[in-house]
Amino acid sequence: MFDEDKCSTQLYEHDFLGEFTCTLGVIVSNKKLHRPLILPNGKPAGKGAITITAQELSDNRIITLTMCGRKLDKKDFFGKSDPYLEFHKQGDDGKWMMVHRTEVIKNTLDPVWKPFTVPLISLCNGDVDRNIKVLCYDYDNDGGHDFIGDALCSQVEFECINPKKQKKKSYKNSGVIIVKTCKVRKEKKGKNMVTFAVGIDFTASNGNPREPSSLHYINPMGSNEYLSAIWAVGQIIQDYDTDKNFPALGFGAQLPPDWKVSHEFAINFNPTNPFCSGVEGIVQAYSNCLPHIRFYGPTNFAPIINHVARFATQALQQDTAAQYFTLLIITDGVISDMDETRHAVVQAAKLPMSIIIIGVGNADFTAMEFLDGDSSALRSYTGEEAVRDIVQFVPFRDFRNAPKETLAKSVLAELPQQVTQYFKQKNLSPSNTMPE
Repeated sequence: MFDEDKCSTQLYEHDFLGEFTCTLGVIVSNKKLHRPLILPNGKPAGKGAITITAQELSDNRIITLTMCGRKLDKKDFFGKSDPYLEFHKQGDDGKWMMVHRTEVIKNTLDPVWKPFTVPLISLCNGDVDRNIKVLCYDYDNDGGHDFIGDALCSQVEFECINPKKQKKKSYKNSGVIIVKTCKVRKEKKGKNMVTFAVGIDFTASNGNPREPSSLHYINPMGSNEYLSAIWAVGQIIQDYDTDKNFPALGFGAQLPPDWKVSHEFAINFNPTNPFCSGVEGIVQAYSNCLPHIRFYGPTNFAPIINHVARFATQALQQDTAAQYFTLLIITDGVISDMDETRHAVVQAAKLPMSIIIIGVGNADFTAMEFLDGDSSALRSYTGEEAVRDIVQFVPFRDFRNAPKETLAKSVLAELPQQVTQYFKQKNLSPSNTMPE
């Protein structure tokens, strides 16, 4: 946050008031966030605070308005006025919030502003009968803009009133604001969807779940290392998944009734509908699954990567690339099919897909760091090089007691770049296909 001192786009020419940093997911999940402003040295910026309100744009209607003014008050000594408009809507708390500001029209009392388009839900919460407050100002270079007047806009033409001037008997208004054109239409967009799939390692290297030393310990107190990771990371990713329904798969376990090893099974034991509702649904399915399976092996990553890759391949058949898939693998770090996994990752890099690996426990995670590919490009056993880096590895032990924001930064550190890189390679605009 800055105090504007002059008409300049260079931030160093203005006074710094304070800052607040968090992820978009934190804002969305809180709906309304009120936090103190902080100085660069980490100390509070006096009593300064910032409030951020998030609103889901579930209404896809947009409105295009063309506004003009007539006989506005003259505010400039050597000229007329340099008018601009601000549009405000009233929140549930009764406070008015600015949702749009027009451009400045120089030296005129009869301005005509350019048409502008905003989401209808941003302008009036999608309620066409809701009042909108319109304020008119005369722009000054020093930032001390002069108030001309305001009005509640509920009709095509309305008077611009300055309450301070209403005391004069001769005062009529400070001009008239006119809605020249108004068009409401539905915005045409592709289907927006970010899909997170969860893969959980149930191999024997995690230890017997009935013993306290196991990372999967069936704890009477209801917690273990995997549950901690699922809760912590799940609360982060569910902020970004549009429908919050996660396909949750397990690998490396023997399943009843024939006790065959599976490397891609639904942990809710419903192969036709492996989806879990929110992080709570994943936790419940995981807890119900534990007592009914036998931990086995080997630890093969390739089957579950290829499983999600098949869905990403199907997304390519659509007219518009509307889906992006992220596979979240929670594992103790032991891997048995490195060559097959490298090949699967290299092939998945060509698809709208990313992989986030969360390492639990205190094992050697060298293999996971190798798959991450930050130091060098990952290659398949055939020698083929990945067209982009799609793997992010996070050792959960380093963030187990960290704030949610810190873990979120690490988990999602590379995902935005991976998404945009994919769409650039395909000559597509992510803003047209993915939630911002």
